[in-house]
Amino acid sequence: MANQKTKLPDGLSEAGDKKDGGAPGADENAEAGASPNPKKRKLIIIGAAAALLVVGGGGGALFMMSGGDKPKAEEAAEAEEEEAPAEGEGEGKENVFVDTPPMTVNLRTADGSARFLKIHFMLVPGKATSDAITKKLPLVLDSYQPFLRELRPEDLSGSAATFRMKEEMLIRANAVLGKAAVRDVLIQDLTQQ
Repeated sequence: MANQKTKLPDGLSEAGDKKDGGAPGADENAEAGASPNPKKRKLIIIGAAAALLVVGGGGGALFMMSGGDKPKAEEAAEAEEEEAPAEGEGEGKENVFVDTPPMTVNLRTADGSARFLKIHFMLVPGKATSDAITKKLPLVLDSYQPFLRELRPEDLSGSAATFRMKEEMLIRANAVLGKAAVRDVLIQDLTQQ
């Protein structure tokens, strides 16, 4: 009988222990070894970090390229706010533009020759009334002087120049009168001599 061997489950000896004599699970660690396991872990961590960077970078790029919906919604809300005073003025008050006197300023030239700019424009009231703008008109015109005198003849060429001038004049008017006090600047005449 001693010669007969009974069939035992894999990995167990007749004594009931594991073949290597270790604890359960030691068999797996022995096969994997101590050094390959940390390498696999590092590889998994590096792979997960790379995947996270790719997904995060792609999501960030998508967000930046789309521009987001929130600014568009804010722009629409601001446009509605700007339109609301104009509609309200039409009911009870006259929607009167504020006409400014024509201004003539020297242009800055490289050779020192005398060049002039003659400009006539109107201000479109926003949140402020036309009377409030008229009362502070000297302050508004004074804020335009440094800007207009620093212009060069090259700055006034093309249709984009008119747009830039209107934008700068609008910013300066609202700086003097208050936020959104002036809705637009309408250039009536712009002559360079």
